[in-house]
Amino acid sequence: MDIILSYLHSGFTQVFSFIVLLGVLVFVHELGHFLVARWCGVRVEVFSLGFGKKIFQYKKDETTYCISIIPLGGYVKMFGEQPGETIPESERPFSFSHKKVGQRIAVILAGPLMNLIFAFFIFMIVSSLGELVKAPVVGEVQPISSAEKAGFKPGDRVLSVNGQELKTWDDFQAALDTNLDSTVAINIEREHTKERVKLDVPVKSKKNPNVVSSKTQIGDVDGLNLFSYAAVIAVSPSSPLATAGILSGDRVSKINDIEITNFRDLEPALNKLYNSVDSAKPAELKFKIARNENDSKKKLEQEFTIAGVDTTKPVTLESLKVESTQLYVDRVMPDSPAQKAGIQKGDRIVSINGKKLTVWEDILNNIKSFDGNGKLAMEVRRGDEMIKVDVTPNMTTHMTQHGTEEKRFTIGISPYLMYAAPETVLLKFTDISSILKRSTERTWDVSVMTVLSFVKLINAELSPKNIGGIFSIAQAANETFKIGLVAFLQMMALISINLFILNLLPIPILDGGHLVFYTIEAIKGSPLSMNKIELAHKVGMILLFSLMVFALFNDFRRMLGFM
Repeated sequence: MDIILSYLHSGFTQVFSFIVLLGVLVFVHELGHFLVARWCGVRVEVFSLGFGKKIFQYKKDETTYCISIIPLGGYVKMFGEQPGETIPESERPFSFSHKKVGQRIAVILAGPLMNLIFAFFIFMIVSSLGELVKAPVVGEVQPISSAEKAGFKPGDRVLSVNGQELKTWDDFQAALDTNLDSTVAINIEREHTKERVKLDVPVKSKKNPNVVSSKTQIGDVDGLNLFSYAAVIAVSPSSPLATAGILSGDRVSKINDIEITNFRDLEPALNKLYNSVDSAKPAELKFKIARNENDSKKKLEQEFTIAGVDTTKPVTLESLKVESTQLYVDRVMPDSPAQKAGIQKGDRIVSINGKKLTVWEDILNNIKSFDGNGKLAMEVRRGDEMIKVDVTPNMTTHMTQHGTEEKRFTIGISPYLMYAAPETVLLKFTDISSILKRSTERTWDVSVMTVLSFVKLINAELSPKNIGGIFSIAQAANETFKIGLVAFLQMMALISINLFILNLLPIPILDGGHLVFYTIEAIKGSPLSMNKIELAHKVGMILLFSLMVFALFNDFRRMLGFM
């Protein structure tokens, strides 16, 4: 019964959040058309949220306001809006088609512009409420990288760049972007000791992997990452943790009373506990772990006690026979080169072509650099046994985190690897000038990103697999709704700007198509012929319907796990 109620609650939340999101955006869009139409003296006959059969209606003056049964859009029906419609002379002052072309352009343009203005207004609300953004805290630092050589350590907090104080990770990235191919002075604060250190760091110019950004080059410090590895552990069969029942792939959330967030927190926690116990007596460690976090039905939190820990010598991960899961195989894809070679779930990859491995990126880089000839000689550890296998990688196509597709060699494995949520900071503005500035920047950035997304899709630089339909919108609405008001408002602003851009596309039956017709009429001094308009509408309908079908196809593929 509880499971049924849980599913019903989840389903209601998803439907409710979707209807609220789409309903508000449609209302705002149609309100723009409505207000300007009335201002221009056009008689508005119907203002409807939704399509199909009316489930609620109210008439005031000459307009019927209604809510219709299909909540996937809305419309404003204006008197005389159909081209070629016969309008009596006395009624022409109220007819849309008999208004000056500039007025008709204003009415059509008002809908998309209202979405843009609404997004700006939402960003003002978000700026005043405060939003959680990524703090300028370093995640992982890759071994033998420029970042490590410069002196960075995981967990360092970046305080300033060339004397400019920072509040967020985006501020840090912006400072790097303005200092391409130069050395900058960076002040940092160490994670545990709070020691402040000044570093001289070389900033390299790097091609921006984000193809929908207006910046073609960004500043980069090789080996410096935002995200940290979560405290997911690999446990040796002879480890006291394995004896207690802890498994490889479990995430440690607490040791005794010490909270654990990142993998790098484990060693300091053990050192702290070691220094706080009587070394003459065996200690007791209590590990709180999270298991099967990717499976909501099997997700489990449990506490395990490891008794009789020898405290006559330092307690370390090595003494407990525990290590990072980075080199451990979590999943072997069916019919993949790895499966054919005999690699199994739980194997630890030790070396590739004789090269010892340290982190998961070492595995990726060695496989990516495969030249297509011969095989990769891999050494794996299975339990206490060392096994040698030969693997022939396949060339496959993958989606990147930035929405592009890349071809690279793979062998069909994934690691026991999980990233911890980065530290956040509340970014909140109180004075109106800062709120307006922040809202303008956010509106501009999202607008540019949206325009570039369409351009890159047309140029085939962005994968069409990124196109989503109503199910993608519903999922995004549900996820952000569960996070909180600010996240939901940000998603609403993002989609509102998308509607602004989408409706301005020069596709007949969209607002942008009508704007093209009226612009041509303004230039040539007469409207297009009815035959040309009708043909354009048919082409536009086919294009729009095809796009909707393709978007739904992508949605279903995502839901079925094929993307």
